[in-house]
Amino acid sequence: MLDKAKQILRKHYGFETFKEGQEEIIKSILDGKDTFAIMPTGAGKSVCFQVPAQLLPGVTLVISPLISLMKDQVDSLNEAGISAAYINSSLNYGQIEERLQKAREGYFKLIYVAPERLESQRFRELLQSVQLSLLAVDEAHCVSQWGHDFRPSYRAISSVIREQLPRPVIAAFTATATKEVKEDAIKLLLLRQPDIFITGFDRKNLSFSVMKGVSKRDFVLNHMQDNIGKSGIIYAATRKEVDGLWRELTRRGYRAGRYHAGLSDIEREESQEAFLYDDIHVMVATNAFGMGIDKSNVRYVIHYNMPKNMEAYYQEAGRAGRDGEPSACILLFEPRDVSIQKFLIEQNTRAEERQNNEYQKLQSMVDYCHSQRCLRKYILNYFGERDAPPSCDNCSNCNDETDYVDITLDAQKIISCVVRMRERFGTTLVAQVLKGSKNRKVLQSGFDKLTTYGIMRSYTEKEIKNMINVMVAEGYLTMTGGQYPVLRLRQESLAVLKNEEKVYRRVPKKKATREVDNNLFEILRSLRKELSTKEKVPPYVVFPDGALREMSEKCPQDLHSLAGIKGVGEYKLEKYGAQFVQAINSYLAGDEN
Repeated sequence: MLDKAKQILRKHYGFETFKEGQEEIIKSILDGKDTFAIMPTGAGKSVCFQVPAQLLPGVTLVISPLISLMKDQVDSLNEAGISAAYINSSLNYGQIEERLQKAREGYFKLIYVAPERLESQRFRELLQSVQLSLLAVDEAHCVSQWGHDFRPSYRAISSVIREQLPRPVIAAFTATATKEVKEDAIKLLLLRQPDIFITGFDRKNLSFSVMKGVSKRDFVLNHMQDNIGKSGIIYAATRKEVDGLWRELTRRGYRAGRYHAGLSDIEREESQEAFLYDDIHVMVATNAFGMGIDKSNVRYVIHYNMPKNMEAYYQEAGRAGRDGEPSACILLFEPRDVSIQKFLIEQNTRAEERQNNEYQKLQSMVDYCHSQRCLRKYILNYFGERDAPPSCDNCSNCNDETDYVDITLDAQKIISCVVRMRERFGTTLVAQVLKGSKNRKVLQSGFDKLTTYGIMRSYTEKEIKNMINVMVAEGYLTMTGGQYPVLRLRQESLAVLKNEEKVYRRVPKKKATREVDNNLFEILRSLRKELSTKEKVPPYVVFPDGALREMSEKCPQDLHSLAGIKGVGEYKLEKYGAQFVQAINSYLAGDEN
């Protein structure tokens, strides 16, 4: 069966070998075992259920969270010569029955549905007439209330599984899941002794940067100027921020779109389509945009505000570089971001237990922004990968050439102040005492009588708070959960006080690099755009950026050579190959027109 799977991979996807983890996951599914897989974005989760679907009898039902994701994946499958369909609210009852009838006749091997569709008793009755061999759950973390994108409709999946006789193989996939979310998902999706695969969370092609103390608006404008023509997403926390930044970019002539829940369905759909088809280059959006966006050539993701937790950040940042090409993930941080996220948690989360959980996750995100160590290692450690190397050479901390500055003496002053304030107050009040503030609360509490009052008068309050944040991020202090977190000591605090351990800090340099695109790459990209418009599919569905990049480097001058490019399968070779070979030969001959 695996030999046949590799033939399918070559014919329809244009790859000779599977990516890491894919072959083992496919084998597990073909062996009839329930499967749970955690794979980073871009690792090829969809191939893991699309390939078995073509080898198993009957139909594979794919649970997908968004209509846009279904359409993208079905378009890509049909473009690769694989018959697939989706069933969603855009279809009437007759069209739904017609598609299920075609599935029964073997015309469709994959049917995509949203989880809400499973709540329809009529649909579930229709489903009984289909031979269901595999049920694939995409974005499986949505079933858990501890996941960052909890969707109550995912809870309907278990009742569908119970109704199916014979029971299909269940395969669940996600890119971001903590141990708690993984265990919850396995239980709620009724997986029976599943094979569990964790191929790792690392995305080596992504560079991570945290920028503090910069003008966010100026940074974005400079970045846009340095990356003209490249696709990017800019995430902001509020609709107001999105609208303001979008107006500024369009006023300056950039091809930008916007996306948030305050826009009409038509406006959102038009913006999304324009972005997918490369008619606009940058999308300014809230976190309402992105889940299920399969656009592979996003070259950068900028977070204008800090997200509420690491799961959300890594999923949103991970929308860059899905094609494996080098891409940038940049987070612009300022202390106000913390207040914004706390407000949003208070507005959107009512249950106390869940709210406290959200506060703890928010603190982990704050720690990431202040960490002095490798950002990639911080992310991987958060998701349970403890053996990550100490340096990645591809983040703003690792690539920063500035020497560490010893702040042990200042750290001792901060720890002493926390002790004298009896570990009962937060960052702001501790910083005010160290600064020597005459704030009413400081004076009324008698903190001006403490020996630590004013001992860091030479610093601004903001600088002191930054130092405290660094100490929390590096584990020398800890913060309690809840709406009003309190500073507490750790074992490491005592080691610092006794001069047994040093505390260091550094400020990353800002680096600006400009990448010059290969001329042939631009020619091939224009051809791809022309063909995608004709076929009415997004450009990356024709060929991903990685395939165009390899074509521009290797310059295949005939169809046989073009077939050796990754991402060029037999179906696309026959459909588009001659036009791309002609464009390459014209370029080599000096005729670029």
